[in-house]
Amino acid sequence: MHYRKLGTTEAEVSEIGFGAWGIGGNQWQGGRDDESKKALQRAFEVGVNLIDTALAYGEGHSERLVGEAIRGGFRRIYVATKVPPKNRIWPASPETPISEVFPYDYIVQSTDQSLRNLGIEQIYLQQFHVWTDAWVKTEEWQRAVEDLRRSGKVRYFGVSISEHEPDTALEVVKTGAITAVQVIYNIFDQKAEEHLFPLCEQRRIGVLARVPLDEGGLTGTITPDAKFAPGEFRESYFRGDRKQQVVEHVEALEKDLAGVPGTLPEIALRFCLSHPAVTTVIPGMRRVSSVESSCRASSAGKLDAKTLAILKRHKWDRNFYQ
Repeated sequence: MHYRKLGTTEAEVSEIGFGAWGIGGNQWQGGRDDESKKALQRAFEVGVNLIDTALAYGEGHSERLVGEAIRGGFRRIYVATKVPPKNRIWPASPETPISEVFPYDYIVQSTDQSLRNLGIEQIYLQQFHVWTDAWVKTEEWQRAVEDLRRSGKVRYFGVSISEHEPDTALEVVKTGAITAVQVIYNIFDQKAEEHLFPLCEQRRIGVLARVPLDEGGLTGTITPDAKFAPGEFRESYFRGDRKQQVVEHVEALEKDLAGVPGTLPEIALRFCLSHPAVTTVIPGMRRVSSVESSCRASSAGKLDAKTLAILKRHKWDRNFYQ
């Protein structure tokens, strides 16, 4: 495992982080707590030292599993979690006042609940789980950031940027109030490269690249007949003819990658790690096998220029979250 500096912090975090949405259990069917615990333990063993979770993942279940794991005697683990929007609406709308989404008292109360779930005294990176720059000049969130940092309950703050809208956080990056951003970045969605990544490099802001495998689309395992459990998130994400669309794009991608060593998921993770703005990539990990396969991408290193040029041609402008 290789490590990178998280923005201007003192932390050297693993290039592959543990994405803990799946172990929350509320929108991902088929996972079991015993498997999740084994996956967390294996991640620590192979060098993962950053976990990204959220209060909304299983209404705290993910945080509680993470908390149990990090109290198991492993070395320093950096925990990133998130304050969910009070109105429980994703993504954020610029027309919605921040008082309905992140009022001061709610930010503090959510942070306290996350600390109890995790069983720790300080959250290393607390993130707003939605964001719009329409709120950037409001006082409530900035006062909460200052007070929670001053109290020692939170070390650093960041924002989780809305799906496929990386430019909605450019102004908050410029404030100096946040240390990191979390954004969708993968072979299909490369929008963050245009404006967000150059700004983050300039301002020395850490970048957590999420959805690096396109919710499974870049694993090569999605087929037109793929079935998901009723109520699972991906049942909606891949509804209608979307599975067929994914198959066609992946087939074209694999054809262009003929002769490039590594599996498609490994290449997809290495694509993210090849951009200098990216600090860590946080694929979902629910099983030991996914931990081991994901973490191999770090040891394989960055992709060469020829392969990156091929992947640049496979940008795909669409939004399956809608």
